[in-house]
Amino acid sequence: MKVELEADKCVASGQCVLAAMDVFDQDDDGIAILLAEEVGDALVDDVKEAVAVCPAAAIRLVQQ
Repeated sequence: MKVELEADKCVASGQCVLAAMDVFDQDDDGIAILLAEEVGDALVDDVKEAVAVCPAAAIRLVQQ
């Protein structure tokens, strides 16, 4: 599965990092950054949680 992040929509809430710390981090301004664009089955549920809790709807999980 591929993770897509629209960083320009990010409001720096950090919810994605709390939900999926192996996939997301934050820069010095708190804006989300991707640590992994593709995730395996072990991280899919975490990324789905990040998608659900993102207040800016800046994250998508796309099946390849």
